[in-house]
Amino acid sequence: MIVTQQRTITEITDSLKGCKKIFLVGCGECATTCKTGGKHEIEQMQKQLEAAGFSVVGSCIPDAPCVAAQIKTEFAKQMKALREAEAVVVLACGLGVQSAKDNDRLGLTVVPACNSLFGAVVDAQGAFVEKCSLCGACVLQDTAGICPVTLCAKGLLNGPCGGADKGKCEADKEKDCAWILIYRELEKKNLLEKMKIIQPPKDHKKTAKPRKISVQ
Repeated sequence: MIVTQQRTITEITDSLKGCKKIFLVGCGECATTCKTGGKHEIEQMQKQLEAAGFSVVGSCIPDAPCVAAQIKTEFAKQMKALREAEAVVVLACGLGVQSAKDNDRLGLTVVPACNSLFGAVVDAQGAFVEKCSLCGACVLQDTAGICPVTLCAKGLLNGPCGGADKGKCEADKEKDCAWILIYRELEKKNLLEKMKIIQPPKDHKKTAKPRKISVQ
């Protein structure tokens, strides 16, 4: 999931100069889980904007606004309200914001209400933990399902740096050394031979931006 953090109301209203009538878009998945773009946050945003002198003419919460079909469907249902609006404030990640912009047929001003932080898993305690860098060249099959690109402070692909102390990272003493975690996990599975695998240099062409993949 994409972890987001809501921007301040001042940052949002500063982006709305020249606009008074606002339509709100939330996100039923990631932003709802992060408590930055669900039903409650839409209601609170409406109150804050109205207190600041804006008029909220409508809102919608697609399950995933980053999916074009979903945002198009919601916009079609809300076309009457959108025709009244001057701007769309999106309480979602940057993907949701850009999807709303791409699928807005009225040329409205589209403004983000959140900052996108990172992709994460949600652990058993409900915390958001960054574990994948979306690098385009996964090595998890060789590293016991532990990503060194993300969890190693130096992003080392071929073993530890040698600076770890008592299992902790040289760069951050509060964090476990990713490669020691990998070693221990491989050891448990009797797969230590995998520590001898030499990973080639990262092919940065795989992360050349912007990327597009067709699944048709």
